Amino acid sequence: MPQLSDIGIDLGTSNIIIYQKGDGIILREPCAVAVDQETRNILAFGTEAWRMIGRTPPNIQVIRPLAQGDMIDFDLAGALLRFFVSQVTGRHRFSRPRAILATPTGVKDIEKKALVTTLFDAGVRRTQLLDKNIATALGADLNFLSEYGCMLVDISAGGTDLAVLSNSTATVVSSLRIGGDMFDDAVVRYLRKKYNLLVGERTAEEVKIALGSAVRRDTEVSMDVTGRNLISGLPKILTVNCDEIYEAMIDTVDDLIEGIQMLIERTPPQLASDVFQDGVTLTGGGAQLYGLSEAISSVLKVPCRVAEDPRDCTVLGCARVLEEPKQLRRLLNI
Repeated sequence: MPQLSDIGIDLGTSNIIIYQKGDGIILREPCAVAVDQETRNILAFGTEAWRMIGRTPPNIQVIRPLAQGDMIDFDLAGALLRFFVSQVTGRHRFSRPRAILATPTGVKDIEKKALVTTLFDAGVRRTQLLDKNIATALGADLNFLSEYGCMLVDISAGGTDLAVLSNSTATVVSSLRIGGDMFDDAVVRYLRKKYNLLVGERTAEEVKIALGSAVRRDTEVSMDVTGRNLISGLPKILTVNCDEIYEAMIDTVDDLIEGIQMLIERTPPQLASDVFQDGVTLTGGGAQLYGLSEAISSVLKVPCRVAEDPRDCTVLGCARVLEEPKQLRRLLNI
């Protein structure tokens, strides 16, 4: 039986993404698990679970095992990882692939070992771990393998990882509990406070994607939003525009920029000089917020760019190690 191609895995806050050598990205699913809270039985994973949000009885909860940079439910994270990796490997006993897993921020050593065991049970013959900051920097094509310094800001749903990298390592690192979910929450709070309109999590995300921005847009954009009127209790459709959502999100944007500035202030002078020359690279789904790079550049007076494939940088970094094992093997943890 032929050997299955090796795989790279990004187990993120919002999505699990799997890359297979020679085939590219072969799986992208929401990191969501639907659980019956009374029996603790798992009812669904991924897209099927995500569709249940806001549509289930009280005893069924949709949980994201990773949130705000931490693994809040390791058992569910392991079950989700095992489920999707098993789909890829097919659990063939004699054709197990090797895997490179970008280790999520906040995962403890004992949990890393348990993840390796989980992947073995899912059909992987050997798992090697790659620090998430390193994987993301590789995928964003940052020049950090030499002594030159560069800065990465990875904005996921649950939080933001910041790192200044040099000499193949993350020299200065920090994490902020600011991510896409906080922007969604800002939209929910704004609509509730100004219009007494309660919207769901998924609706808030749709508004953020369509209207959200870190700077005021030149052209006004609006959309209809459906929610529940908190006074009458009845459904209501409201038209909101991009300027309103900008006002809703600007405080969170300011907090993010302040966190980036604090990391730069902690950076050794020579590396800080490299950062001011080369700028800041944004990755993650949150990097796609309209005008965010411009807002950061305007406040901090440093160049700022969004990576070419911001959502996929982490898994593409794992892919680079799969494609160039001899050159990049030293970056792996085990």
